[in-house]
Amino acid sequence: MKKNMGTADRIIRLLIAAIIAGLFFANVINGTLGLILLILAVVFALTSFISFCPLYPIFGWSTCTTKKN
Repeated sequence: MKKNMGTADRIIRLLIAAIIAGLFFANVINGTLGLILLILAVVFALTSFISFCPLYPIFGWSTCTTKKN
């Protein structure tokens, strides 16, 4: 897996995941919607830790900056 996520993308995903998790555990969001958003938060956190989003190659996207030699 080649990295395809930049630093800003990773930070934004982690912030969104933390906000969703906080809202879920504070019982602001609950039920089916809460579980779906919590799963999304886990996916966001995992993809930001490994710096790879499996949807980006499908659409040809990359937020990772490349170093020029």
